[in-house]
Amino acid sequence: MEKEYGMHDIVEMKKPHPCGSRLFQITRMGADIKIRCTECDRVIMMARRDFEKRMKKIKQKNEV
Repeated sequence: MEKEYGMHDIVEMKKPHPCGSRLFQITRMGADIKIRCTECDRVIMMARRDFEKRMKKIKQKNEV
């Protein structure tokens, strides 16, 4: 199953960030994905494969 996500989408991850939030905004896409916590604005960078395993669902699509 291919998950359709794009730049600036809000995604819910399986495990929460240490601040307690599970929601992240995608800020960079390529071989690596950069996401920003919506609660504390910390940035996390991970491989696309790891991101796809850890993402639970898309909460809000960017309508641009």
